[in-house]
Amino acid sequence: MHQRLEQVFGYTQFRPGQEAAISAVLAGRSAAAIFPTGSGKSLCYQLPALMLPHLTLVVSPLLALIQDQLAFLHRHGISAASIDSAQSRDEIADVMARARSGELKILMISVERLKNERFRNFIAQVPISLLVVDEAHCISEWGHNFRPDYLKLPDYQREFNIPQTLLLTATATPQVIIDMQDKFAIAPEDVITTGFYRANLHLWVKPVSGRDKRRLLVEWLNERRGQPTIVYVTLQKTAEHIAAHLEQHGLPASAYHAGLPNDQRESIQRQFMGGHLNCIVATIAFGMGIDKSDIRNVVHFDLPKSIENYSQEIGRAGRDGAASDCLVLANRDSLNVLENFVYGDTPEREGIARVLEDLLGARHDGQWEFLLGPLADLSNIRQLPLKTLLVQLELRGIIAPRYAYFAEYRFKFLLQPQDLMARFEGERRDFVQALIDTSNRARTWATVDFEAMYQQYGAERGRVVKALDYFQEKGWIELESKQMTEVYSLLRSDFDAQALSIELHDYFAHHEATEVARIHTTLDVFASDQCLTHRLARYFGDHNAPERCGHCSVCLGEVAHLPEPPALEPLANRDFQHLCSEFIHKHQDYIGQRPSADCLTRFLCGISVPLFTRLKARATTGFAVLEDYPYAQVRTWVQAMAGN
Repeated sequence: MHQRLEQVFGYTQFRPGQEAAISAVLAGRSAAAIFPTGSGKSLCYQLPALMLPHLTLVVSPLLALIQDQLAFLHRHGISAASIDSAQSRDEIADVMARARSGELKILMISVERLKNERFRNFIAQVPISLLVVDEAHCISEWGHNFRPDYLKLPDYQREFNIPQTLLLTATATPQVIIDMQDKFAIAPEDVITTGFYRANLHLWVKPVSGRDKRRLLVEWLNERRGQPTIVYVTLQKTAEHIAAHLEQHGLPASAYHAGLPNDQRESIQRQFMGGHLNCIVATIAFGMGIDKSDIRNVVHFDLPKSIENYSQEIGRAGRDGAASDCLVLANRDSLNVLENFVYGDTPEREGIARVLEDLLGARHDGQWEFLLGPLADLSNIRQLPLKTLLVQLELRGIIAPRYAYFAEYRFKFLLQPQDLMARFEGERRDFVQALIDTSNRARTWATVDFEAMYQQYGAERGRVVKALDYFQEKGWIELESKQMTEVYSLLRSDFDAQALSIELHDYFAHHEATEVARIHTTLDVFASDQCLTHRLARYFGDHNAPERCGHCSVCLGEVAHLPEPPALEPLANRDFQHLCSEFIHKHQDYIGQRPSADCLTRFLCGISVPLFTRLKARATTGFAVLEDYPYAQVRTWVQAMAGN
């Protein structure tokens, strides 16, 4: 193990926690490595992958994480690859062939890939030694970044006969750790935590009014000119404005957010990594998986969404061990904007009822099929909370996931149909003949008719898909698949739909309150008169950090008293009809009824839901004009003015 560490990775010794986690995996046990950001979690699977007999399958939530880790593995001569939606069919086929042959040691995918019918057919044929779950806190409903699809990972582990799991995360509270342990049956002694205290990070909280933030940011960065710096903001437009402001004051900076084209984001990241650009102004889209050791400063221009987010983001500073500064420009001005992100994920009860109605209309054989996008449109529920709703229905024993498939397969012949048939004999030739005859051919592409194949030839869907994959692998056809369709079994239909919709709405309301409380907990920590480093460590259950670090703003005598936001104009002075009449008319024309109070409140607070895309709400008078106001206050005003 130590020999591999030096020969392959060039390290002479392990960092804290790494050897214990790797030893557990090599002994055949499942384990969890809970290390601070930048403490070398990835090595805990990279080294064992070289020593285990079969493939290591890594599930990661972000493409950026996958790409960065692949680049590292390739630099060290390790056979690793990914499968993602950005790849061509030939590239995916090549990766699959390498995995089947045993040449590949590490395969990296997103969790959504496991719902892909073709991928599941493929991975079921490949022996796997280890399942690695990166950002494993996403599996816990108690976590700050719950991803419903992660809940299915234990089922996938059993389905593909993967003997052990390694969970990796930097941000797990004690409650989240227990949840992760239970779901993957990890023994307490195989949960390795190294503590959250990093002595080289100097944490600063500076209370500042909204109008002074830009000036203070420029002053602070001028004192650190030329040092690699990330400035975090909440909104994409803020990233653009602050980057331009810094440029105007002689501080070269680039905005980075999910709204930029991929090639532009990659160019900015390359410049930053290469030292040609020293300041990035970014939303949280930047930083995941960034392996730059000399980031000297992390600034939160806006409040972070949670302590977990804050911990993850400051963890990108000072990975080389040198002293680094982490500054929060703190006030309560953006509090309502942060809370509005939370409110946008709470579905209306009517939307939940529409999902239940669609479910009760399932086919006579008890199968419920749907496309996620159209179901989100039907219910006016964002896709992430819609996935959470489906998981809640699973947990209540009402539905069970069966599989997902592409509703449409189409192919293009790369050789003549008769030449394709000539490669087979007997029953297999008849099968290929039937596939060609039943497919609906246009000028270039032929669309597979699965129903006709079953009715006329008795061929099950699974056999047809496997045959098409085989033809593509051989280079005989070009294959495309579209319209991912989810299939669930309806286990019971004897529930009271109205009562259940109320119960589920209450669940989301409770989750909403929890997330809002998480934001206020963050404020409480920043305004605390206790050592910031100690408070942060204690939040994550680390009781070994010193009570006073001696170098945070509190220890240096600067307790932050956060200024209140400027007073907002009373809503009573606003013209409800002027702000809402255009939207109300659009809604009435499209839906056939007036919008609910929640719908109007979301419109005024700028909280997008699927319906708003169809109504072109962003281009409608009144959209987001009250985004600085508390959601509850706007809702009360709307109820009074609209009478609902």
